[in-house]
Amino acid sequence: MNDYFVHDTSIVDTGATIGRNTKIWHWCHISSSAKIGENCVLGQNVYVGPGVEIGNGVKIQNNVSVFEGVTLEDEVFCGPSMVFTNVLNPRSGVNKKNEFKKTLVRHGATLGANCTIVCGNTIGAFAFIGAGSVINRSVKNHALMVGVPGEQIGWVTELGDRAALPLSGNTVFVCPVTQTQYQLKNDQVRKID
Repeated sequence: MNDYFVHDTSIVDTGATIGRNTKIWHWCHISSSAKIGENCVLGQNVYVGPGVEIGNGVKIQNNVSVFEGVTLEDEVFCGPSMVFTNVLNPRSGVNKKNEFKKTLVRHGATLGANCTIVCGNTIGAFAFIGAGSVINRSVKNHALMVGVPGEQIGWVTELGDRAALPLSGNTVFVCPVTQTQYQLKNDQVRKID
């Protein structure tokens, strides 16, 4: 007996690995050699390609395809109908599988509904990509990105709340909810332990 849930309408190919307490809902397809961690939730109509690695506690909302070459670290949130790509210049009549670019989404990042992540980039830990944004370059940890193409408009805490920090400089911000301190230094934000 499995220690995870797969809805009757979903397909899990032989060779896929699924962690404890993960829930895979209606009309999903998990390809062989895909690895999904523990305590994940995959909403309706999610596709996970071969070789994809998904960490623990990841939530993937309805209508998301996680294509070959994408890695999602722990606690990543993928909003409804957001898009990953894996080829920079696709053509229907040309096989470009040898040109797949890797995409890494770091721990705790949020990818808003209908955003697009162009392949070959890294989304930093706890970054927040606004709904409908197009990200065509790598994103810093804790960065708040919006627009087409995506531009950084601020910083966010680990809770996803906007931090009262300038885009650059050297300063400290205290989260009003958790009292956690964040330091902005050399255009990077880090939590102060």
